[in-house]
Order: sequence, then C-alpha cells, then structure tokens
Amino acid sequence: MLKERDPDRLIVFVLDNARIHHAKKMVKEFWREEGQCFHFIYLPPYSPQLNPIERLWKWRKDTVMANVFHKDRNDIIQAITRFVHYIHERPEEVLQRLGCAG
Repeated sequence: MLKERDPDRLIVFVLDNARIHHAKKMVKEFWREEGQCFHFIYLPPYSPQLNPIERLWKWRKDTVMANVFHKDRNDIIQAITRFVHYIHERPEEVLQRLGCAG
C-alpha cells in the first residue's frame, strides 16, 4: 500500500532487532518482489534509548506495576486503563516525557 500510494518515494523502516525482522528468506523474497524503494535501518541489539515506545513501557511499569501489589487481574487491568486514559488526556506531556517534543 505504501508503494502504491507514492511509487517514486524511498520508504525507510526503522526496525528493532527482533528475530522476525531478520528472516532472511522472507526479506529476500520481499526485496525481489518490491524492488529497491524500501530501505531498512536496524537499531542496535539493545537500544531502548533509540526506541521511544520503550520509554512509554518503562513509564507504565513505574506508574502501574513497580512496588504495587494488585489484588487480582481485574485490579491490574483497571490500573493500566487509568494509565492509558492519563496519557491520552496529556499528549504534550507524553511527547515530552518520551523525548519526542521540541
């Protein structure tokens, strides 16, 4: 779909080092079918500082899970739901905290 939308544009994917992103047979097949309009950049093996979503997971862990005893699964779900609502209401704070704001 990306290629069809703008066939003359180079599309760059930044990927973590998950094993699936290095599935050689699949990647080679993809390259053969799709051509050179895609470029892949792989992050170093362990680089949470380069992946903003890792900062969000850490924030969630520190806020919801760390040093907290939840009485049951439902209590955990409610705590995560409160966190999700909190971040949805404060997009500027989220971007700033994740290092994505100017």
